[in-house]
Amino acid sequence: MRAHLAQEHRFAHTIRVARMADTLAQAHGLPTEPARTAGVLHDLARLYSVRRLLEECEARGMAIDAFERANPIVLHARLGAELATEMFGVTDPAVLSAIAKHTVGAAEMGPLDCVLYLADGLEPGRDFADRAALAALARHDLSAAMGATIEASVRYMQKQGLAVAPQTVAAGRAFGLDMEEMLNCRN
Repeated sequence: MRAHLAQEHRFAHTIRVARMADTLAQAHGLPTEPARTAGVLHDLARLYSVRRLLEECEARGMAIDAFERANPIVLHARLGAELATEMFGVTDPAVLSAIAKHTVGAAEMGPLDCVLYLADGLEPGRDFADRAALAALARHDLSAAMGATIEASVRYMQKQGLAVAPQTVAAGRAFGLDMEEMLNCRN
């Protein structure tokens, strides 16, 4: 992994994510090995250029929606799941799903999907005001932490003037957020 990522900062992030995924899996009675595997492999394509992300997805026949075309960096998650199989022989559907959904979420997310999404967004190297409180919540209630973390993410994207992925909107709804109100509110 270290050689593939070729960036010490990104490698350190993946180790922190794997450790946090392990911690969250333990806290919620989930198997830790798949959580650690998903954590270590989740950013396999994160440093790929926009051109390479699009080319590699197209070469594999992966559908690319309008949001992904406008924001190709999010493709690193779905492409990363493909690379986890191709490069490391990962076949566990839960691990592959978690990797594929770790960036923008999805309407349907299983426990490992939630663990990785939260571990990636809340690992100790992240620096934002509510990180520690959200991480503590994640150790106690995955569903509540998902709702709160998605809400924080959407608020951040709005402040930055960034578009919110349709998958994130669907995930927010699935975790009880009133996404229409959030998206129409311009705080």
